[in-house]
Amino acid sequence: MAAAAAEISTLRTEIARHNGLYHGDDAPEITDSEFDALVRRHEALERSFPALARADAPTTTVGAPPKAGFRKVAHARPMLSLENAFSEEEVREFAARCRSALGLPPTAPLSFAAEPKIDGLSLDLRYENGQLVHALTRGDGAVGEDVTANVRTITDIPQNLPHPFPQILEVRGEVYMTKDGLASLNIDRAAQGRDPYPNCRNAAAGAVRQKDPAKTAARPLRFYAYATGELSEPIGDTQMRQLATFARLGFVTNPHSTACPQVDDLLAAYQRIHTLRPDLPYDIDGVVYKVDEVALQAQLGNVSRTPRWAIAHKFPAERVVTRLEAIDIQVGRTGAQTPVARLTPVFVGGVTVSNATLHNEDEITRKDLRVGDLVIVERAGDVIPAVIGVADSDEDRSVRAPYSFPRQCPECGSDTVRGEDEAVRRCIGGLSCSKQRVTRLIHMISRPALDINGFGSEAIAEFVEARLISEPADIFRLHTRRGDLLSRKGWGEASVDKLLSSIEEKRRSPLNRALYCLGIHQVGQTASRDIARQYTSHSAVRALIDRLLGERRAALDAAGGTLDQKSLDRLHETLAKQIGIAGIGPEIVRSLLNFFDDSDNARMADELAAEMIIEDVVYVTASSPITGMTIVFTGSLETMTRDEAEAEAQKLGAKTSGSVSAKTSILVYGPGAGSKLAKAESLRVRTMTEAEWRLFIAPPGVS
Repeated sequence: MAAAAAEISTLRTEIARHNGLYHGDDAPEITDSEFDALVRRHEALERSFPALARADAPTTTVGAPPKAGFRKVAHARPMLSLENAFSEEEVREFAARCRSALGLPPTAPLSFAAEPKIDGLSLDLRYENGQLVHALTRGDGAVGEDVTANVRTITDIPQNLPHPFPQILEVRGEVYMTKDGLASLNIDRAAQGRDPYPNCRNAAAGAVRQKDPAKTAARPLRFYAYATGELSEPIGDTQMRQLATFARLGFVTNPHSTACPQVDDLLAAYQRIHTLRPDLPYDIDGVVYKVDEVALQAQLGNVSRTPRWAIAHKFPAERVVTRLEAIDIQVGRTGAQTPVARLTPVFVGGVTVSNATLHNEDEITRKDLRVGDLVIVERAGDVIPAVIGVADSDEDRSVRAPYSFPRQCPECGSDTVRGEDEAVRRCIGGLSCSKQRVTRLIHMISRPALDINGFGSEAIAEFVEARLISEPADIFRLHTRRGDLLSRKGWGEASVDKLLSSIEEKRRSPLNRALYCLGIHQVGQTASRDIARQYTSHSAVRALIDRLLGERRAALDAAGGTLDQKSLDRLHETLAKQIGIAGIGPEIVRSLLNFFDDSDNARMADELAAEMIIEDVVYVTASSPITGMTIVFTGSLETMTRDEAEAEAQKLGAKTSGSVSAKTSILVYGPGAGSKLAKAESLRVRTMTEAEWRLFIAPPGVS
């Protein structure tokens, strides 16, 4: 179970990070297929180890939190994601689940609708009395970004609706850019010396999120309507009739949407649309199936992040053959050595590809990849493709030597090592490795860590190269280098002072972020939070680590300086039990102790702590009215984020949960509360508005 807990923790961190890159930053680093594989592995582990399942896991959430810069607005009804299917069998299972949930026999008729899945940016358009009042991005499904001013420039989106129309109508759909539009835009960007957009989705999302609506207006954006949000009255009793109403109201709907009386018709529509895909003027990455009758959709309802009545049948990734010219090694913040294929440029999935991921040493060996081979490259509509294997050819591969993974780091020359249970080889150079320094610093300032606004990876790389910073503590010493910053090209007084102000704001940070920002292998957001909650102060955490290090060193000394792997594993299991936190197993303990056993790492961490004000986790339970209760928060909170609300409840002695059950004591809800509020009411769980909650937990005499 310990190994599974460690893997689940790592998967949750990675899934949350890639969710944020895709939905929040429009800058994905892995393909859809690779992301789906992470999610499926996580779900499989939770099925095998139910005790490790968490209601707040990233696989139960939608999208990513809204970015700073746009006003945040709660959705009247949640904007959910879609479950994915990758095979005919999974599509048939989806239809069978729908029939079963509706109480229909297996042979009973059940009509569906099928429509192309446009690869763009989802929008929610709200009309009141026929006037467009706001346009929101999906955000995290509960709260989106208000991009109304930009969306008003898109000609496919009507500002006013023709009569008759519902008093309240929310139209949901996809903003996209055509392939020709992307090509034209990239020609203009090249003329300006700017990097091209890699695909239509990134271009569309970037255009909608422009700060200047005039820039959005200059982009060739289109919009397809395909769903409803809040309605004051029905606009059609089936999906197909709703699409017809959209068309009457002036919206563009996809001409390839079709009714499908049987599952076989769904699969036929999939094949037809897949065949059309290369000739369509826009990018699609699958076909969406929906139960056609709106009343049955309501009866089926939703699970945490997806509707039960819809599914996305994803296309297989596109594949081409090209030459593997070289294998380079990239170095990550923990020293991880990741092989990258350098390819003869080839056009696939709408872009020219010259690099692809090779994952790790074992994958290269398993596929027997050799420099000079003709290889199959797969791209699933995202940025980084993957090498699937060697292509069949008449070439004599014996003239090419099998690839030997380097035993020294290409950045610093230090040795690389590979743990017994790990697929990744890592550089042991630590802070002496320049690449690790840069990537650690980038991790430190990232949104899940210290979240220093306006400080990006390019600035980190620039400052490291200029020797303005080399270690984490140097970031908080940058104010002493203001003159050096001002002397750099592109850095004026306003930008320098804004950066220094952002850094100063994060000098005071919570304990969990201060721990997570160190970038310790396997110590992700969840582990950092759990350690902070258990030990409450930086000094207590540091004392714990020193004590465990002392015990490990004593055990090694008693064994003559070395222990075999089994004995070392048992030692780490014993130390993990001393920590006493579910989910903090021997693998995490080993990584934590290995990090602080390195004198450079320990010094770096202590110097960073000396520059910061690390907030203790304070629990006030003596007179708390919620001590021992289980609290659930849902909807959009107005005076605090959900994380802040949960942290406050925990400080007052309560437990928090992401799901409602009979054990829930109180549900606190804000605008956009949906199924959780309904479930709480059905279970007769006490419910409160945010204002009522603030009064309930206020100390005596405070109103």
